[in-house]
Amino acid sequence: MPGSTPDGPGGVTLGLDIGGTVLKSALVAPDGTVRYESRCPTRAQDGPDAVLRTVLDHAAETLAKARAEGEDVRAVGIASCGLVDEDAGTVVFSASIQWRDLPLRRLASEHLGLPVALGHDVRSGGLAEARLGAGRGHRVVLFVPVGTGVGGALLLDGQPFPGSHWRSAEVGHVVTRPDGDPCPCGQRGCLDTIAGGVAVARRYNERRGTLPPVSGAEEVAKRAAVGDPVAVRVWEEAADAMAQTLLTAVTLFDPAVLVLGGGLSQAGEQLRAPLRRGLERRAAFQALPDLVFARLGERAGRIGAGLLAWDLVRAPEGVRT
Repeated sequence: MPGSTPDGPGGVTLGLDIGGTVLKSALVAPDGTVRYESRCPTRAQDGPDAVLRTVLDHAAETLAKARAEGEDVRAVGIASCGLVDEDAGTVVFSASIQWRDLPLRRLASEHLGLPVALGHDVRSGGLAEARLGAGRGHRVVLFVPVGTGVGGALLLDGQPFPGSHWRSAEVGHVVTRPDGDPCPCGQRGCLDTIAGGVAVARRYNERRGTLPPVSGAEEVAKRAAVGDPVAVRVWEEAADAMAQTLLTAVTLFDPAVLVLGGGLSQAGEQLRAPLRRGLERRAAFQALPDLVFARLGERAGRIGAGLLAWDLVRAPEGVRT
């Protein structure tokens, strides 16, 4: 039978990763193996109702294809961007897709006729890395994706720790420079305003003045690698701010491993080396974690969503939602 294992439940789950521009899906076997993947635009430009229709229609179409191929789809896991209340099954707010207080778990379950687990996109990605990727084998994992902004997820014994109000490990909004630039969150000098991809490109362009602007942080990294002095300075400032913030996270959470993910992690040692130096320079009594790169890449969110669905399948009947 497709998706079966000799020692556990057969079938697959459907994992959905809802981003600001792209919806990604995967059929995930009990051991985390991906059997099928697809993607489509979220249609965020058409409004929140259009995004919901896209998610539900894409999920239904994927389920139909899977069943036609003989797959037994047991449950659905959804990882959404924004502020997610996993207990209530609600997307409290997502600026990029304009959702507010959306009971997504209930709506999806009613539409698809299957149990649905709802999680946060970064925590779901961290879950996949903790169980199957770079954090595997460690009890305490801190997952830090660095892309447009800087995210964070704390994983304890292979489970996401969302906190009491679903805001745990928001390292991108730790104030690093109190007199720094304003952040959309309402604070000033958040790590996001220095080390997020948008901020790195903006800070470089501001210092270069009238010269043609760079399109993103990846280009700043490339220029820093060949010795552009402005790019070097901006990149060093970003890495230093990250080191300062992440030492705070290390002090609070004592992770065994810190997993760097997201687009800017593709810079490799150009990011890890100055970050490690900054941590070592600042550390006093703290035991510094291993600093490693994510292994699952952009697939982590949908794989993690599939794993959330498997957790739901395996949960005692009384605690299923």
